[in-house]
Amino acid sequence: MTTASLITLYNKDLNALIKEIRLYADESNLWLVPNGISNSAGNLCLHLVGNLNHFIGATLGNSGYVRQRDLEFTQKDVPRTELIQKVEETMQMVTNTLQALSEDDLQQEYKHRVIDKPMTTVFFLMYLAMHLAYHLGQINYHRRLLNI
Repeated sequence: MTTASLITLYNKDLNALIKEIRLYADESNLWLVPNGISNSAGNLCLHLVGNLNHFIGATLGNSGYVRQRDLEFTQKDVPRTELIQKVEETMQMVTNTLQALSEDDLQQEYKHRVIDKPMTTVFFLMYLAMHLAYHLGQINYHRRLLNI
């Protein structure tokens, strides 16, 4: 039951991310960094893909994914279609990985200490969902500022 709820939440926000990327009137705006903004929407999208593939795919699903975190913030001008494909692949990976977890797996301590205390896998999956939602909101705001 818990994994089904998590899958629903991740899929909702990953589909919303795809929608946001598609709604940029000018594809080049995905990579703009206006004054006072730290990251472009394109880089935030790459960051979310890298984050989920590392912490869910590689750590929980043994996918073999190797994260290159610096590239998430330095790579530029990735075509919109490629960003969307990466998000779709990430959504499938999240679904497959979470479907394979048992309720017992969710109660185990997460393998990496990401915050300064031990946490269960389910706690960390909720933490990652909040991270996704936070950056999704930033992308939405970025898009609305630039689509004027």
